[in-house]
Amino acid sequence: MKGERKPAATLPVARVQVDVPLAHLDRPFDYLVPEQLDATAVPGCRVRVRFAGQRVDGFLLDRVEESEHTGRLEFLDRVVSAEPVLAPEIATLARAVADRYGGTMIDVLRLAVPPRHARVEAEPPAEPPPAPDPPAADGWRRYPRGSAFLDALREGRRAQAVWQALPDEDWPARLAEVAATAAATGRGALLVVPDHRDVARLHAACVALAGEPAVVALSADLGPAQRYRRWLAALRGAARIVVGTRATAFAPLVRPGVFAVWDDGDDLHAEPRSPYPHVRDVLVQRAHLSGAAMLVGGFARTAEAQLLVDSGWAPEIVAARDTVRDAAPRVTAIGEHDSQLARDPAARAARIPSVAFDAARGALAAGTPVLVQVPRAGYVPALSCQTCRAPARCRRCAGPLALRGGESGGMPSPPYCRWCGAPDATFRCTECGSRRLRAVLVGARRTAEELGRSFPDVPVLTSGASHVLSEVDGKAALVVATPGAEPVAAGGYGAALLLDGWALLGRADLRAAEEALRRWMAAAALVRPGAAGGRVVVLAESALAPVQALVRWDPAWHAAQELAARTELGFPPAVRMATVDGPPNAVAAFLDELSLPTSGEILGPVPLGGDHQAGDPERERALLRVARPDGRALAAALAATQAVRTARKELDPLRVQLDPLELI
Repeated sequence: MKGERKPAATLPVARVQVDVPLAHLDRPFDYLVPEQLDATAVPGCRVRVRFAGQRVDGFLLDRVEESEHTGRLEFLDRVVSAEPVLAPEIATLARAVADRYGGTMIDVLRLAVPPRHARVEAEPPAEPPPAPDPPAADGWRRYPRGSAFLDALREGRRAQAVWQALPDEDWPARLAEVAATAAATGRGALLVVPDHRDVARLHAACVALAGEPAVVALSADLGPAQRYRRWLAALRGAARIVVGTRATAFAPLVRPGVFAVWDDGDDLHAEPRSPYPHVRDVLVQRAHLSGAAMLVGGFARTAEAQLLVDSGWAPEIVAARDTVRDAAPRVTAIGEHDSQLARDPAARAARIPSVAFDAARGALAAGTPVLVQVPRAGYVPALSCQTCRAPARCRRCAGPLALRGGESGGMPSPPYCRWCGAPDATFRCTECGSRRLRAVLVGARRTAEELGRSFPDVPVLTSGASHVLSEVDGKAALVVATPGAEPVAAGGYGAALLLDGWALLGRADLRAAEEALRRWMAAAALVRPGAAGGRVVVLAESALAPVQALVRWDPAWHAAQELAARTELGFPPAVRMATVDGPPNAVAAFLDELSLPTSGEILGPVPLGGDHQAGDPERERALLRVARPDGRALAAALAATQAVRTARKELDPLRVQLDPLELI
């Protein structure tokens, strides 16, 4: 019949992942390929199909001879573009990431494949540049296992490592050497860093070794056309080295040779969109699937990275202790007790001990800049022991205690657990036995203005919020920065003052100590070595584990202690946990339908913090905890329950997240 569509003669069935974000439809659907689209309907291309009476977008995953579907198949509506934007490796990775986090594959593909830009796609592809010369990589010789890792890259062998960078390390140069070593063998390298400032530094270092045509940088501040052009260069093999921020973890790479993530503890590596994957986990999964090498690097070390070391999956690359001592600045810890402040005249005037003033004066007199790190304001108030200041924790589940406010039976309401909701009217500190509680103050108590008044002839520069400096010159100046916004100083800072340690350590957060140490080390690494006069003063009790780790510059020891403590208490990453947020009735119904693994337990639900405006619905959070071997079963159970809800068209929204950075 005239106008009748006929299926293609070979491989007439297309398997399509439709862009419908419903959990019960998270699977490929079969369509017939019309003969007129036979040449353009290639695996990985974008297509339009009819689905449930509507035209929707999708990705063509594969073409096969026959379909398992016994009913009538619809034809593909059209091929949007014959460009195979979804590489087979990325399709496999997207499915694996969705299964790990209990999400849908199409949600992962939205993170992995950028929107199409037709004009850019029509541009002729660039020719792949020649392989660069192998770099000398002399900097890796300071690490006993560094040369062995590079040898594995040169020989194309699979290698994994957790790298502990020295405090004076030029880390962009070291990562560029790793990338150039892989590129010299004709394989690709993908490097992921927290923010655009890191991207700029790392891109420049890679270009210096491999040349401009071989390197592309991807970050959120690029326009859609430029980002898509660079992404296509990686897809088509015109760029062997890809550098970028969080979304770059899914960037295509021809013949992957090595994946690397820098500073995996930075919360910018955690995707805020469903299914909320973390860059470190995505790259570990990708290295496993592709057989490429994997490097997790940073000045500090997370408990998750320590788990990779303890499990034997990734050996550690660390320098000898003598080398660490030569490279590290001199670190002094000063407590913040009121008694110490009362004895110190400088502290009474500016709330900063005289030791910190002396360090700043000495560095400024030598003509070098001084870094002042001030924690961001607005941390959630928490409770700690009045005597020893250890965080107050629940005796039932070890969650953090907080105060509701108000009265109960004519008496102030007792503390309650923010995880399981259990009250604790008879608190006793597990560290010292005290029954007294104190509130941890919110935000920073010392300000940049106080330092500016103390040094009136010295320029004061600020970096943070909407105004972030990338670098400063090596002249005398006070540089006041919030964590993560510290600019690089030419020649290094002469001193660093790390203020308000309790604002970081006292947060009601499982990762408070780990995060405080990471932020301190990131700032201290910008300071000159102790032999060159570099000094760091941290305002926190010297007996605390993260402060000890900073003073000794031993983040591996702290990570091992942190992992052991979390294992004993049943916290991630020793276990896998999930959060379920939503209206109380919806959370309760979800938990009733959820089929947990045998090791599973439910904590809560408890009300979510925050002030509610009149008319706003109340929200609760439940925590789910399973043994680590049951993590995949938990993800499958969460996905199955979500599928039941979407099939029933439940209206109450729920947020389900596996392995969240914040549990409360």
